[in-house]
Amino acid sequence: MTTFPVINMEKLNGQGRAATMEMIKDACENWGFFEVVNHGIAPEFMDTVEKLTKEHYRKCMEQRFKEMVAKKGLEAVQSEINDLDWESTFFLRHLPVSNISEMPDLAEEYRSVMKEFAAQLEKLAEQLLDLLCENLGLEKGYLKKVFYGSKSPNFGTKVSNYPPCPKPDLIKGLRAHTDAGGIVLLFQDDKVSGLQLLKDGQWVDVPPMRHSIVVNLGDQLEVITNGKYKSVMHRVIAQTDGTRMSLASFYNPASDAVIYPAPALVEKEETRDLYPKFVFEDYMKHYLGVKFQAKEPRFEAFKNMENTANLGQVATA
Repeated sequence: MTTFPVINMEKLNGQGRAATMEMIKDACENWGFFEVVNHGIAPEFMDTVEKLTKEHYRKCMEQRFKEMVAKKGLEAVQSEINDLDWESTFFLRHLPVSNISEMPDLAEEYRSVMKEFAAQLEKLAEQLLDLLCENLGLEKGYLKKVFYGSKSPNFGTKVSNYPPCPKPDLIKGLRAHTDAGGIVLLFQDDKVSGLQLLKDGQWVDVPPMRHSIVVNLGDQLEVITNGKYKSVMHRVIAQTDGTRMSLASFYNPASDAVIYPAPALVEKEETRDLYPKFVFEDYMKHYLGVKFQAKEPRFEAFKNMENTANLGQVATA
């Protein structure tokens, strides 16, 4: 099998630009995932984010997780658990309105660092969306404009820790799913692995790499690209040793954003729209109930509703 795609973003600024853009295109078309290095976020700053995230888990969340495990008797399970993930999480919202200042238990330094980290990730997400536009032949800013809706995109970070698990064959760290939203930027532990994606019917490890950001595409980009780029099933395998840190930042459309295949892509391919048209908030409501099921029925459900829905157009200004 070909190796997992790793993109050196510094090469976008020189003679290697064309080859690097081709690597991004191939990753989007054939993997739905890639890893970026030299992405502009300082390694020292990422070390601080990691250190404070792990400290916060140890001080504020580890004991709670152990109590939950004991209460549910998870250490003694004998058969596969299909309704629970072996993870300890909390969610930070950045856009349209940040909730970082209201989150309990966060040390002031951690609050400040996560605000800055979110600002840098937002910038990187928008840069990546423009690179996707370039590869797709869409006007610069098209994806950002679609995601913006009437106010701003939805952007937030799921902070997760995956503690050592005594029965990783019976309990998944995170069950297999595709992401509902737009583009996901993941800062993952470089010492404890666990993330896998489904490629050609095989589960493939997403390699932990120091100071990299893993990028994956969500369902909305599959719809907008009319299936040219696809969201991919992925999961987290729990480990018997070590706690794996994961900060997944989701740059998603606004709640009122209207999502449908980009007309330029439909015309170019001379195909009818393969995907439905819907309001992102409606998709999310549906997704929450069927997250760990196949994605195709989600698209079909909205195709069937499409004719009766009264949907507006994406703003062109």
